[in-house]
Amino acid sequence: MRKKISVIGAGSWGTALSVLLAKNGHNVRMWSYDKDEADSLNIHRENMLKLPGVKLPEDVYCTNDIEEAMKDSQAVIMVVPSQTMRANAKEISRYTKKGQIIVTCSKGLEEGSFLTMSDIIKEEVPEAKIVALSGPSHAEEVGREIPTAVVAASLDENASLFVQDIFMSPMFRVYNNSDIIGVELGGAIKNVIALCAGISDGLGFGDNTKAALMTRGIAEMSRLGELMGAKAKTFSGLAGIGDLIVTCTSMHSRNRRAGILIGNGKSLEEALSEVKMVVEGVTTTKAAYHLAKKLDVEMPITTQAREVLFNGKNAKKAVVDLMMRDKKYETM
Repeated sequence: MRKKISVIGAGSWGTALSVLLAKNGHNVRMWSYDKDEADSLNIHRENMLKLPGVKLPEDVYCTNDIEEAMKDSQAVIMVVPSQTMRANAKEISRYTKKGQIIVTCSKGLEEGSFLTMSDIIKEEVPEAKIVALSGPSHAEEVGREIPTAVVAASLDENASLFVQDIFMSPMFRVYNNSDIIGVELGGAIKNVIALCAGISDGLGFGDNTKAALMTRGIAEMSRLGELMGAKAKTFSGLAGIGDLIVTCTSMHSRNRRAGILIGNGKSLEEALSEVKMVVEGVTTTKAAYHLAKKLDVEMPITTQAREVLFNGKNAKKAVVDLMMRDKKYETM
């Protein structure tokens, strides 16, 4: 059945999801903070800067008027940078109804509070039904209708089933999961590990190194997640190992691309300037480090990533320090 869907955020992922929802038969109103961007999308029917080559169906309309985007919405899809989630959630709260389904597609932790995106939305829109949509899903591939599988996680099963229904297509499979904490932490922490995988590539290291980073990265996110109430099995699923694989190995990944530039010797600022889009793993590294300290969780890769990104540590020295840590039993 045709639904009215609001997509808050007109970046590459917001555009790809808008195209998917419209092709599934829904009426989509996409919001951009930039009037020029909204006008360009409506005129050219393509996000030429952020998702070139993907045409917008007729049922996608873009506006920079948040009230217009939210009118009579049956689901709100939040696709904004993680550090702007609170401001955007506060803004949409003026136009939401009781029981509003809000889907967070952003991956990160809020700096300062260390909250997940769903926790931020819950604070700003207390009566919403919140769903996290996550998994191995590059916008460039979803926009081109390349088969993709993700997970919709919520404490409200009816809300996650609704989200499953509106997004499912022959090229986009959606699974359900009740472990929203695990799904969101997997999506956030994998960006930190992907930055490190990129740094490894930039240093000229090989597959062995990347495999070790990815495997031990899963161990880090699992340790943190389980202490916060997540289920261990979630991290072996799409939002854990699935998202980690795609983000650590693909050049579509902004985090990996930024890491490669840093491994090549560029500063963090130079790398971010060259990537030109938001690199969520940078702020998440800082937030995850402080959260781990607060909860007394051992996260050595995250700790070394913070030293390289923010304290000027030599990346090769960080690798040696990781390799020469005290001897450990693998599964502890």
